[in-house]
Amino acid sequence: MRKGVLLTVILFMVSSALGQTGGWNLDKAHSSIRFTIAHMVVSEVNGRFGDFGIEFSSSRDDFADGSVNIAIKTGSINTDNAGRDNDLKSENFFDVQRFPEIRFTGDSFEKGEGSKYKITGDLTIKDVTKRVSFDAEYRGSVKTQRGMVIAWKASTVINRFDYGLKWDRMVEAGGLVAGETVTVNISLELRKQL
Repeated sequence: MRKGVLLTVILFMVSSALGQTGGWNLDKAHSSIRFTIAHMVVSEVNGRFGDFGIEFSSSRDDFADGSVNIAIKTGSINTDNAGRDNDLKSENFFDVQRFPEIRFTGDSFEKGEGSKYKITGDLTIKDVTKRVSFDAEYRGSVKTQRGMVIAWKASTVINRFDYGLKWDRMVEAGGLVAGETVTVNISLELRKQL
C-alpha cells in the first residue's frame, strides 16, 4: 500500500514539474534567421540559414526566467549565389566541415520598456565563444485551436573578425569587399507544448 502511495506521489511530482517547464515548440515555417553584411562598401548582401533548431522555455508571463538555445547548421547558409555560398562554407569563413553549427545559449531576459527585452547569452561561431546581447521585441500571443502561439523578433550586430571569419580583400577605393560587421535578425513563432 505504501509503495503504491509513494509511486503516485512521485508520478504527480514529475508530471507537475513537466507541466511547469514552460516549453515552446518552434514553428519553423513562420520563423527565420537572416543576416546582412556590407558589400563593396556601398551596397549590402542579405543571406539566411535554412536549417536551425530552437528550444525556448519560460514559466512566467513576463519571461523573466526565459532561456533559449539556438543551433544553426552552417552548411545551410544561402545568399542566392552558389559561388558565394560555397566560399562562405569554406575555410575562408565558416569552415562547415570542421564547425557544422553556430550556437547561441541565451540565459538572461531583461525586460525593458513596453514589449522590449535584452536577451543575453553565449554565441559560439567556429571555436570562439563570446557574450552577446540581442535587442528583442515580444510581438504578443494568439490563442489558436492548436494552442497558444507567441512571436519574437531579435537583432544584434557582431564583428565577424572576432569569430575567426577573417577573409578580407580590399577594394581599390578603400574598405573591405565584405564588411567587418554583420547584422543578425531573428524572427520566431513558437507554439506552447501541450
